[in-house]
Amino acid sequence: MNKQPYDLIIVGAGPAGYSAAIYAARYKINTLVLAKEIGGLAMTAPKVENWPGVLGKSGIDLMADFKKHVEHYGVKILMEEISDIKKENNLFTIVTPDKHYQAKTIILALGSERRKLNIPGEQKLTGKGVAYCATCDAIFCKGKIVAVVGGGNSAAVSTLLLAEHASKVYMIYRKDKLKAEPIWVDQILRNKKIEVIFNANVIEAKGEKCLQRIILDNGKELEVGGLFIEIGAKPQTELARCLKVNLDKNNLIIVDQACKTDVDGVFAAGDITTGSNELKQIVTAASEGAIAATSVYEYLKKNN
Repeated sequence: MNKQPYDLIIVGAGPAGYSAAIYAARYKINTLVLAKEIGGLAMTAPKVENWPGVLGKSGIDLMADFKKHVEHYGVKILMEEISDIKKENNLFTIVTPDKHYQAKTIILALGSERRKLNIPGEQKLTGKGVAYCATCDAIFCKGKIVAVVGGGNSAAVSTLLLAEHASKVYMIYRKDKLKAEPIWVDQILRNKKIEVIFNANVIEAKGEKCLQRIILDNGKELEVGGLFIEIGAKPQTELARCLKVNLDKNNLIIVDQACKTDVDGVFAAGDITTGSNELKQIVTAASEGAIAATSVYEYLKKNN
C-alpha cells in the first residue's frame, strides 16, 4: 500500500482518463493513473477525423499522443488488473493482485468494451478470422473477401479501411438503412469493392482452423476470410458497482454537470457516464475528463 495516499487516482487510460490526468497535473494534484490496458476503445478507431486540429490520424497514434502529454507532466501510469475498490475512513483503497493503492478521490474513466454477437463459432474463431479491431487486423486482409457487421460510424469507418486492403467487403446490417454519418455512407455506397446487405444478421461463423464462411438469417452463406464485428460497445461499470454508485437502466454512471456521482469523492468521465447527452466520442470523453479533474480540484480545496 502506498505510504501516503494520492490526492487522486484515475481508473482508466483512455481519452477521459488521460484528459483528467493532464488537467489534474496542471492543478498540481498528486495523481496516479491505473488501467488494465492503455488507450481504451479509441485505440481501435482506424481513422479519427473529428478530433479538432487533427486530420486522418489513427486511434492508436492519437492515444499515443495523449499518453505522451500525460507523461510530460510527470503523472505515473501503471497497467494493473483491479479487482476491487473500497471506501474506508474517507479514503479509497484500490486492490490489485500485488498491491493496494489509496487515494482521497477517484475518477472512474473505465470506458467501454466491444459488444459480441454471441453466435456459434465466434469465440472459437476469434483471432482466427473473427475480429473486433479493423485498425489492428486490416493489413492481414490483403486480397481477401471479408465482412463487417454493423451500421454505425465504427462499422462504416472499418468497412472503408478494409476496402483499402481486401478484394471485397460485405457490410451486413440488421436494418434497412445505415445509421452512420452521411459522409461515411456516401463513401461506402460509391465504393465498388463494398456490398451492403440490409435486413440481415450473421447467425453463425464456420471454419476448422480459421474462418471460412458465415451464415446469415436470410438463408445466404458467404465465403469470407474475415469477420469484423462492429455493433457498438457496452460500459465497463463493474468496478463502479463496488463503490455502489448510482447507475441508470443502461448501466451508465449517473453524473451531474460537474461529473460528480452520488458517492462523495467519486467522479466519473467518458463513455461510462450519462454526461454529454450520452454522445460517445473522443472529444466528449476528453471534455468530461477535464471537468472531472476540475471538480476534484475544487473538492480537495474544500475538504483538505
